[in-house]
Amino acid sequence: MPQAFTSIRAAAKRMSRSLMAAALGSSVLLNASIAHSQAADERYSAIVIDASNGKVLFDRSADERRYPASLTKMMTLYMLFDALESGRATLSTPMKVSAYAAARPPSKLGMKVGSTISAEEAIFGLVTRSANDAAVVIGEYLGGTETRFAEMMTAKARKLGMSRTTFQNANGLPNNAQMTTARDMATLGIALREHFPQYYKYFSTRSFKFRGQTIGNHNRLLGRIDGVDGIKTGYINASGFNLVTSVVRGNKKLVAVVMGGRTARSRDDHMAELVTKYLPSLSSGNGSALIASYSPSARGPSVASHVAALPASVPVPTRRIASSAINERVAEAYGSNATGAMNAITAPSRRPVVGRDAIREALEANDGGSLGTVATALASPGPVPRASIPNVVTRTSSPVPSTRTAAIQPSSGWVVQIAATPVEATAYDILAEARQRTGSALASASPFTEAVSSGSQTLYRARFSGFADKAAANAACEALKSRSYACYAIAAN
Repeated sequence: MPQAFTSIRAAAKRMSRSLMAAALGSSVLLNASIAHSQAADERYSAIVIDASNGKVLFDRSADERRYPASLTKMMTLYMLFDALESGRATLSTPMKVSAYAAARPPSKLGMKVGSTISAEEAIFGLVTRSANDAAVVIGEYLGGTETRFAEMMTAKARKLGMSRTTFQNANGLPNNAQMTTARDMATLGIALREHFPQYYKYFSTRSFKFRGQTIGNHNRLLGRIDGVDGIKTGYINASGFNLVTSVVRGNKKLVAVVMGGRTARSRDDHMAELVTKYLPSLSSGNGSALIASYSPSARGPSVASHVAALPASVPVPTRRIASSAINERVAEAYGSNATGAMNAITAPSRRPVVGRDAIREALEANDGGSLGTVATALASPGPVPRASIPNVVTRTSSPVPSTRTAAIQPSSGWVVQIAATPVEATAYDILAEARQRTGSALASASPFTEAVSSGSQTLYRARFSGFADKAAANAACEALKSRSYACYAIAAN
């Protein structure tokens, strides 16, 4: 009996060890299955970066182009933070909700057409609910139209080093031409922290109250892993489930991106796996900045406020220098962003102003001379500010007005107005885009701006002149409204 009992006990121990090994094996296989499930999806890409020194700790298809989905809103917020930092907006600035913005599909805040939302409320709406309507409100406020704002976003992305990113809208809703990479999104995540530490805290918001409702954050990594402080989730059918995550523990920092998750849960689990694995290998210290140094964009033009642009019929000079060099110099004069749009109309003023196209032509005429030379030629009062991360989009189809002719103001007939903005350069950009998009209805119209005073602020009306009668002006307005431009016609003095 003792010998038989010993044999039975030994067999039981062997069986127990086998069961334990099988259980451990199942656990390992389960974890491996999560990672394999992510990697097997053709939409999958990921990157993990030590945000103290820029070292790439993990890379899977990080330079392959993917759809950003709502990660797009990271750039929308970057542009808004830039406006806040430069003083072109404040957290309490009211931004009007257009019919187009209100009609965006969910997720959304559900704002009414004609209502307003403060800049801070819009920030909360983007970082928590990922509100598509609020993103468009921001875009229309800063760029006049969402199309123009997307161009500004793309140009800013290039200046940050995001060479494979193109934006087509402010919110990340499906668009086949809107693409990015995991590496570019990591770059943007690092830039948001480095350039706007005072606003970056919004990304860690768990919830906020908006007009009677409490809105929670879509980012489930907040609170799940110690040190996670944002940044953004995203999903459309074409992209799968995306996530950018930032972790700070003491003086160690990490930014990671996962794109193409099959489910929100598997994406989050994979991100948690990556963060847990690479946190121990992070460097310590406050290394130098990883993204190009930042200074706020200029508030607006400071060059020659007393020269107006001629109508579109003025011929384009034949002698040119490299457009990229010209654009850089124009950016130096105007700063990196156009701001505000569709503001209230106030009492008229007869003070004309110079547009960025006028400066561009002056540079061309001077064979790419310095801004100092151009400013002197235009009798510019005061120095020209420099923006460290400029943003100009080339518009080869736009008219190039002259800088060497006296101001032209409509003396008869009718004019139509489509915007009033706090930055004159924005007014010219809106006019150029409207003319291009509307076609024959504005073929004989002449674009111009008119400065008006609104309290302590100067606004610039964006207008077209050259309509013989009210019917012609109203017809142009109808064509503009069909392209989502606000418009009304008035008789010229």
